[in-house]
Amino acid sequence: MQRAPSLTVLLIAGFAGASLAQAQTATPAPQAAALSSEAIKQREQELEAARAQQKSAEEAQAKLKAEITTLGQDRTQLNQQLIDTAANVRTVETKIDEAEARLQNLNGREQEMRTSLDSRRADIVEVLAALQRAGRRTPPALLVRPEDALQSLRTAMLLGAVVPELRGRAERIAVELGELVALRRNIATERDQLAADRDKVRNDQTRLTALVDERQRQQASREKDLDAEKTRAITLSRQVGDLQGLIAKMEQDLQSAAKAAEAAKQAAAASQAAANAKPGPAVFKDRSRTSPAIAFASAKGLLPFPVNGNKIRDFGGSDGVGGVQKGISLATRPGSQITTPCDGWVVYAGPFRSYGQLLILNAGGGYHVLIAGMERISVNIGQFVLTGEPVATMGSTSQVASILATNASQPVLYVEFRKDGTPIDPGPWWAANEGEKVRG
Repeated sequence: MQRAPSLTVLLIAGFAGASLAQAQTATPAPQAAALSSEAIKQREQELEAARAQQKSAEEAQAKLKAEITTLGQDRTQLNQQLIDTAANVRTVETKIDEAEARLQNLNGREQEMRTSLDSRRADIVEVLAALQRAGRRTPPALLVRPEDALQSLRTAMLLGAVVPELRGRAERIAVELGELVALRRNIATERDQLAADRDKVRNDQTRLTALVDERQRQQASREKDLDAEKTRAITLSRQVGDLQGLIAKMEQDLQSAAKAAEAAKQAAAASQAAANAKPGPAVFKDRSRTSPAIAFASAKGLLPFPVNGNKIRDFGGSDGVGGVQKGISLATRPGSQITTPCDGWVVYAGPFRSYGQLLILNAGGGYHVLIAGMERISVNIGQFVLTGEPVATMGSTSQVASILATNASQPVLYVEFRKDGTPIDPGPWWAANEGEKVRG
């Protein structure tokens, strides 16, 4: 069956006589040669612009490297930059999510309006016929855009070219076209802002990568046997079958993890006196700290989520494979930056069973925080990390087996809190505004 003509076809058809002459005019050979020469010139300009852009990028990289090296000499400044840049990335990621949602709605409205206009093609044909009878010679090529169709209708009504019985229909079409033109402008504005945000997040991610590399370079210089510890950690992880066994094995048999666990124990004892205090977010301001700002038990209502995303499973619900969810699962954007929800020492960082890449923090006081499903972890065992510090990056697909079982199309981060080896509900620990950022 032959398809009905679209609005664009009908608009052009109204001026078929004028466009036919243009279509039948062939481009002379000299003009074709000129076009070829012009294309070559344009290509040369594009190459020159690409070279200039590459040179600018190299200069920016060199400047960034020098800046990061200077920052690296002051651990407090480096920590501040790490946390601030990671927060900037998270903020822009949120703006991108919101802009994409708005664009989806706007594009849907545009399609509805186009469908409505297509359904009025008979009216449009009559209006165009009236324009032809009035002897107007509007260039047909301009009418492929809603803006030009709207202008033609407005001009026709102004000149009285539309017969009275068609004026009402023409005005209704003009209103719809006006709404479509305004909608297209909104879409163009949103797309421009989205492109700018994506450029910004790419720049921030480049900076964040350099900061993380400098942090890990310093860590490596302090821990001479770092590679051996990583290898031993993976070997030990294969000897246990569950998370509690892994935690116990790491903190008992691995030197750096054991040191981290002991440091967490001492910090918990030192902060016990303040366990009943009610601190606010300001307690995390000190970037030079080398132990938790407050006892983990006192941090209820203060901790940020480690990633932007949609909560797809909550504590106590089904885990998708016949069991009960012992933590929360957050669907994220591919490549999202993961930050620490709390202060703590890394006691495991690497692959484990069906969890993909797994990070375990000892937060002191018998509390452990487990984060799984990342593609790459950027911290080492024994390292102390601050709340909001970047520690890992998501991949493009889910890495957690239980999530894969439900055919999740997005990467998914799994977060679990434990007290003395038993999973607990992390809900009371999240900051009040986190419920707005992570949608359930």
